[in-house]
Amino acid sequence: MHPCVHLFLWTPAGGELINLKLEDVDSKRMLIKIRGAKGKKDRYVQLPSAILPLLRNYYKEIKPKEWLFEGQKGGQYSPTSVLRLVKHSARLAGIKKRVYPHILRHSYATHNLEQGIDIRYIQEWMGHGSIKTTQRYTQGSKNNFNFRNPIDDIID
Repeated sequence: MHPCVHLFLWTPAGGELINLKLEDVDSKRMLIKIRGAKGKKDRYVQLPSAILPLLRNYYKEIKPKEWLFEGQKGGQYSPTSVLRLVKHSARLAGIKKRVYPHILRHSYATHNLEQGIDIRYIQEWMGHGSIKTTQRYTQGSKNNFNFRNPIDDIID
């Protein structure tokens, strides 16, 4: 699978992904800089350790010049190409539902919430100014928030 699709599984919207430049990847700190994101602010997102070897292999093979993901003729990867890549990867994975790049952003937020990550961290990673925006992204969560009530510790 193309590293671009792997990055979509945890990172920003398609426009942010295709705007990544080579210098935006900080493999020492395991961060990726998102420039001019939501609200025209820069922010950092984590670089999953499983993605780094894929990016390194991609870099050695493709040798991009400026953009992290460049089109076949060089230059910036197009949003249409990203859409085709995501749809193709979904078909290969046997996914029958309608798939588009932005749905992966929703999935990222929902999966983090279901793993117990505080929604304020998710809000920051996604670059949302309002927690309400992040809450909309996580509406599909099946998390029942079945945490132990502290009163139970007192009574037990």
